[in-house]
Amino acid sequence: MTRRPGLGAAFGNLFTANLASSLGDGIARTAIPLLAARLTSDPVLISVIAALAMLPWLFFAIPSGIIIDRVDRRRALAVAQAVRTLLGVLLVVLVATDQLTIWWLYIVIFVYGAFETLYDGAIRAVVPSIVGRENLPRANSRIEGGELVVQNFVSGPLTSALFAVSVLIPLGLNGLVFAVAGALALALPRAASGLQFGDVDAGPRPAWYRQFADGFRFILGHRQLRTLWFLTIFIGIATSAATATWVLFVLETLEVPEAWFGVFMITGAIGGIIGAAITDRLKSWWGAGTTMGVMSVLSGASFVFAGLVPTVWGGAIGFAVSSLAITTWNILIMSLRQSIIPGGLLGRVHGAWRTLLWGTMPLGSLLGGAIATGSLALPLLVGGGAAMLAALVFFPFLRSLPNPEDVVHDDGAGPTDPLAAQ
Repeated sequence: MTRRPGLGAAFGNLFTANLASSLGDGIARTAIPLLAARLTSDPVLISVIAALAMLPWLFFAIPSGIIIDRVDRRRALAVAQAVRTLLGVLLVVLVATDQLTIWWLYIVIFVYGAFETLYDGAIRAVVPSIVGRENLPRANSRIEGGELVVQNFVSGPLTSALFAVSVLIPLGLNGLVFAVAGALALALPRAASGLQFGDVDAGPRPAWYRQFADGFRFILGHRQLRTLWFLTIFIGIATSAATATWVLFVLETLEVPEAWFGVFMITGAIGGIIGAAITDRLKSWWGAGTTMGVMSVLSGASFVFAGLVPTVWGGAIGFAVSSLAITTWNILIMSLRQSIIPGGLLGRVHGAWRTLLWGTMPLGSLLGGAIATGSLALPLLVGGGAAMLAALVFFPFLRSLPNPEDVVHDDGAGPTDPLAAQ
């Protein structure tokens, strides 16, 4: 059997930087709630942490996208990591001097989230600059799989163990790994900068505030992306409704002891890792479009299964399969977007896509909470059923979607100089 060539030294650098960043993300997501619990027992004040973690996507996803398309993307990655390093140092100082309050924590998590929009958009825009279209699913699978392993199997246990020794240790480590990730980003080749997509003969760039709608205009003007966007938003709302009260379903309906909840949730991480491992093979067998169609149906069906079989094994299978399907879908839809969107627009279109998609998910959560007043299994049945029905209706459309390497346009997207990406 012929061994496929690697993805290149540039991707190895980016992958390593993202592993370091994922470790920092995982530490922050574990440590900050633990810090909040030490500061207050008020459930309302605690719930604000989760809200502030998502709120920046509504306000900063598009501005971050504009920045990503106007500056060297290596510097955008480094700046995002530098700010998050400073936030880690700030937390260390506040804790060491006994000055940390819940309000300081709110400020840190909001600023952290704002620069996460910059980092996330930049790294997604860099990948198609250093990896050819035919290798995008493989590259995105590795990134997705690496994030799942680090954040679910490394960060949580490591942070909890270090937290028990001293709060300062995980907070200090958090700042250190972000600094390492930023340094690795600066070491990427020029092909990762995105500067090759600028048109030096086009005259001065328009004012930044005139570029807010560029991403929306591109999506709405592209038939496949437009349909895929609206379908994804609907499925996202339905999935949010299905999982809105998942924790209560597991604890009360499945009667999983609270102490074992974390172990139960690992089933989802395992499913996601398997999905990341098999995505490229499924795509080579069925094609990207058919694989996306199958996975969209499977994700909804898995929630329905969990609702119909309210046992520990039924919930575990449903959660694992849904995570597998959603991870595979995410990898392929990201690869397709990276292939379709011109290199100079990747930041703005990615920001526009996330703004409406993630901005509407809280609506699904509220709907799921209302539905759960009848039964904790109902959100899974209704939300999962709605997602599955939409996927079945649009299956012919999904099946028609091309493989990333079959997308053709002449804007120079992808590595313009393969040697520069090595």
